[in-house]
Amino acid sequence: MAHLIIDQTAVTVQSVSSTDASGAPFAEEGFIIPVVIPLSEVGDWLAAYDPASSTSPTAADSRKIARAVLDALSSAV
Repeated sequence: MAHLIIDQTAVTVQSVSSTDASGAPFAEEGFIIPVVIPLSEVGDWLAAYDPASSTSPTAADSRKIARAVLDALSSAV
C-alpha cells in the first residue's frame, strides 16, 4: 500500500455536524485528524481495497492506517 501522511500541525478538537461515508448524519465533538493521500497514489489505494470483502484491506495495510491515525492522536493528546 502507498504511504499515508498525517498533517499533524492541523490536528484540532472541534464540534462537527456532518454526514458519514454512509450518508448518516452525526454531531460530535472530537479530534479532526487530516489524512493526506497524494493524488499520485489514489489508484494504488483503491486497487488494494475491495469494499465487498471483509478481509480488505489486508491486516498489514489496516495496521499502517490505524497506527498513523493513532500516532497522530497520541501526539495531539
